[in-house]
Amino acid sequence: MTSLLVAVLLTWTLMSPALAFVPVGGGTSTHVSITGTALLQKVAETCRAVADVAGHEFKPTGSSPGELVQACLGPTAPGDVSGAKFHAALQEIYTQNGLVDRDFVNSPPHHFNSEAFLEGRGLITEGVVAIKANIQKENFKAARETLGRVLHTLQDFYSHSNWVELGYTEPYVNLIRPDLPLENLADVNTPTCSDCASRKCPNQILSNILNEKKLTSGYMGIFSSQKPKGKCSHGGESDLTSTKVPRGGISKDERRSDNKEFHDAAVNAAVAASLQLLEDIRLAVGNHDFLRMMGIARSSVVCFVIDTTGSMSDDIEAARSIMYKIIDSKKGTQDEPSEYILVPFNDPEFGPMIRTTDADKMKREISKLKATGGGDTPEMCLSGLQLALTGAPSSSNIYVFTDATAKDIALKDTIIALMRSTKSTVSFFMTGSSRRRRRSLASSSFGDYNDLALASGGQAIQVSKSQLPQATDIILDTSTSALVTVLQRAVVAGQETFPFALDESLKNITIYITGTSLTFTLTNPAGVTQTDTEASGKLGTINAVGNLRRIRLHADKQSGTWQINIKSSQPYTLKVTGQSTITFIYDFVEKFAGPHSGYAVLSGRPRADQPATLMLSVIGRKGPTSTTIQEVGLVTMSGPEVVTNGTMTDMGNGEILVTVAAVPEGEFVLILKGKDTLSNSKFQRQSTTQMSVSKVNIQAAVESSVEPGETFKLPFSVMTQGEGGTYTISARNDRDFPMSYPNMLSLLSGEYANATLTITPTADTESGTDVTLTIDAKSSSGVDSNYAVLRLSVVNKITDFIPPKCEVTTVVANCPHDVSKCGPFQWELSANFTDENGTGIQSISLIQGNGNFTHTALNASVVQAYYSASCCSQIVEIVAVDKAGNVGKCYHSIIRSHSFPVTTLSLPLWLCLLASMFVVRP
Repeated sequence: MTSLLVAVLLTWTLMSPALAFVPVGGGTSTHVSITGTALLQKVAETCRAVADVAGHEFKPTGSSPGELVQACLGPTAPGDVSGAKFHAALQEIYTQNGLVDRDFVNSPPHHFNSEAFLEGRGLITEGVVAIKANIQKENFKAARETLGRVLHTLQDFYSHSNWVELGYTEPYVNLIRPDLPLENLADVNTPTCSDCASRKCPNQILSNILNEKKLTSGYMGIFSSQKPKGKCSHGGESDLTSTKVPRGGISKDERRSDNKEFHDAAVNAAVAASLQLLEDIRLAVGNHDFLRMMGIARSSVVCFVIDTTGSMSDDIEAARSIMYKIIDSKKGTQDEPSEYILVPFNDPEFGPMIRTTDADKMKREISKLKATGGGDTPEMCLSGLQLALTGAPSSSNIYVFTDATAKDIALKDTIIALMRSTKSTVSFFMTGSSRRRRRSLASSSFGDYNDLALASGGQAIQVSKSQLPQATDIILDTSTSALVTVLQRAVVAGQETFPFALDESLKNITIYITGTSLTFTLTNPAGVTQTDTEASGKLGTINAVGNLRRIRLHADKQSGTWQINIKSSQPYTLKVTGQSTITFIYDFVEKFAGPHSGYAVLSGRPRADQPATLMLSVIGRKGPTSTTIQEVGLVTMSGPEVVTNGTMTDMGNGEILVTVAAVPEGEFVLILKGKDTLSNSKFQRQSTTQMSVSKVNIQAAVESSVEPGETFKLPFSVMTQGEGGTYTISARNDRDFPMSYPNMLSLLSGEYANATLTITPTADTESGTDVTLTIDAKSSSGVDSNYAVLRLSVVNKITDFIPPKCEVTTVVANCPHDVSKCGPFQWELSANFTDENGTGIQSISLIQGNGNFTHTALNASVVQAYYSASCCSQIVEIVAVDKAGNVGKCYHSIIRSHSFPVTTLSLPLWLCLLASMFVVRP
C-alpha cells in the first residue's frame, strides 16, 4: 500500500478519538471507526485490483471521497466526480450498525451477550446470505443496511466475549463459516468469572476457563439482575446483573485504565474480522458489484418513467432521442451515467422495471417501446413511479413522461413518503393529446404532478408534443456526476428578488423558471443585467419552451452574490443548479437512550413538539477540512421566506449535529452556507426534498429476512402528541404482496398503540428480492399524518454452507533458482474443482497471478482448471463460488520449488492454502 493511500485511510478513519464499541453519535469514537477502517481498506484493495486488471495505477490524489472515487473509476475519463454517493453509502452502513443498539438493545444474540453464541452466529449467517442475494439482484441499499447490522454483531463478539482474554489475536473464522462448529463453549452450569467488588478488575475470567480455553460472554440485564450462578456480567451502569456476584463485567466496549490491553486487542480483532467478512462478500459477488454496493460509481443515474398508451408516440420518440443523446455525448466522461432505468406504464399494466449498466442494452430496450392501448384518460402513472422510486438508487433524478392524469392517485401519499425517504428528485414532462378524449390541458388538471414535483425538488414542465424535444435538454443538464442545487423557491404570484451565491467551484450553472405570464431580470455581482427578452445576453443564453425558461450562464461567470428579480401574476418555481464537488448529505435524526445512546435516522417526518435535529456531512473538494461551515438552517419553500438557523456540534468522524429550535411552519428544506478554503469564495447549497413536521410518530423495525411463500409479521407502534382519536392506517408495498393490518387505531395523546402488519411474498419470489414497505397513519380530520418506510428482503433458505473443494493435480515449474533470470521460463498448474452434494459451482476466477487461466464447463461434476504463467509471476490464487454464495480460495506458490509434479489430496478450498504451500527442497 502506497504511503499516500495509507495517509488517506488514516485521515478517514482517525477523524475521531480512540476506537470504541459504542453506536454512532455517542460523543466519542464509535463502531463507525471500526467499521470505517475495514470498509475503506477493503474498498482500496478492491479498487487496486480493478485498476490492475484495467492496466492503470490506483493513486488517490488526496483524502476526500471524490478523490478516492475518481482514482477508483480510473484516470482517463475527464470531468469532476462527486464522492457524495460513496459517502452516503458509508453513512447508511454506519447508521444501521448503530441502530442495533436501539432496535435490539435487549437481544443477547445481536450482541453475543449471555453466551448466545449459536444464535449470534445464526444472525451473521442469515445476514450474509441476504447480503449476497440482495447484491445479485442489484438491491444495494438493502445489502448495505443488512451489512451494517451484521458487522455490529460480529464486532461485539470480540468486546463482549472472553476471546482476547484467552490469548487469541486473530478473528474466530468459524463465526462466518457456518460449516465449521463453534467449539469449547462453556455450558450454562459452568462458572466462568470471579467476583470483582470494585467492578474494575483487569481479568475476572476463572483460571480453569482460561486454561481449558472455554468460550464465554457476559450476561446483560437491562430489566432484570438475574443470571446463572457464577457467570460473568457484561458490566456498566445499565447492566443490572453486574451487582450480583460475581460482580463487575468483562465488556471491553470502552477503553479504561484497567482493560486497555484487552480493549485494544478486541478492537484489532474486530477490524480483522470485519475485513474477513467483507472479503467473503467481495469474492462471492465480484469486484464490480462490491464497489457498486459501496457507492463507488459515477453519481449520475438516468431513470425514465414513460406512459406507453396510444397517444404517446411523439413523447416516446422524444424520450428515446434524449436517452440516445445522453449515452452518446457523455460516453467516456465522468458524467457517463452509472446506471440506466426504464419503467413503462399503461392502463392497467405498469412495469416491469428495466435496470442496466449497459448503455447499448438500454438503447435496445427503449427502442422496443410502442404506444398502444389506453382508452380512458387517467393512467397508472404513480404505480410506475413507485417502481422507479423503490428501484433506483437514493438521490436519483427521475423523469416522468405522460399526457394524462393519474388513475392511481390513491398512491400520492406513498409517493411523497418514498421521495422524502430516498431524497430522489422527480420531474414531469406533460404534453397534450389531440387523439383521445380527456379533460382540458389546463394546469389544474395536472395539479397532482405539480405537487409531487415541488415536494421532491423537481419540476413540472408543460409543453405541447411538438415542443417536447426542446424541453428535454433539462435532462441532459442534470445527467451529471456532481449536480448540486444552489437555490430553489416556489412562489404563488407577485414580484420578488432572490439573491444567491455562486462560488468558484461551480460549473455549468443553469437557472430554471417554470410558470407563465412572467418577466425577470438577472444581475451579476458587478451589476451587469440581462432581462428575459434577451435570448443571448451578457450573462447567459435563455431558451423558452412551454412553461419552462432555461438560462445557461456563460462559463466565465463571476463568483459572488447574484440576484434574479421575477414578476408574475401566476404561480412559478425557480431553481438554480450547477456542477461542483462541494456538496453535503444529511438526515433528520432523533436521539435514543440505552446502554449505548446515540442518534437514529428518522424514517418519517420530524416531530412537531421538539427541536429538529439533523446529522450533516459536508464534502469539500479536498475533504471536510477544505470547507468552513458558516450557517445551516431550514428555509421555507413557498410563501414569505423564513429561515431558522441551527446550532452546530462537531460529532467527530466528519459529522455535524445541527439543532434547529424553531422549525418553520409548512414545507421547508435545508440551506447551507460556507466558504471554500481552496478559492476563498463563499458557497451556498440547498437540499431539494421538502420536509415538514408532524405530531404523529410511527415506530417499526425489520428484524430478519423472510422466505418466499412465508408470512412475515411486523410489529409497529403509533403515537400522537396532538389530539387523540381514531387514526387511519394504510400500508403499501412495491411488489403488491398480500398484506393485512388494522385499518384504524384509537390513539390517546402521548401513548403508543401497538399493532401488527403481516405480509406474504409469493412462493415464486426470487431470492434477494427487496420489498419496500410504507406505513401511513393519518388523523380523522386529515390535518396530521406521518409515515414509516422500511425494507424487507426475501431470501431462500440456505442449507448448503460447504464451499467447493479443490484438488491440485499437477504443478510443473521449470524455473531457475535465480529469479532475475525468470523471463524465458514458464510454469503450469492443473486443478479439479467439485461441489459434491452442494448447489453447484457458479463461478471460478483468478484473483492473483498474471498468467493465462481457463477452465472447463461449470455445469460438469468436476470442473478442470488450467493456469500457466511466467516464472516471474510466482503466485496464483483461484476463487470458486457455489450457487449458495459459499466462497473458497486455492493458493499456490512456486517460490523455491522445482520442476516436479505435485499432487495434493482433495481438500476444501480454504485448506488449499496449506496444501499448496508444500515445498520440494533440492
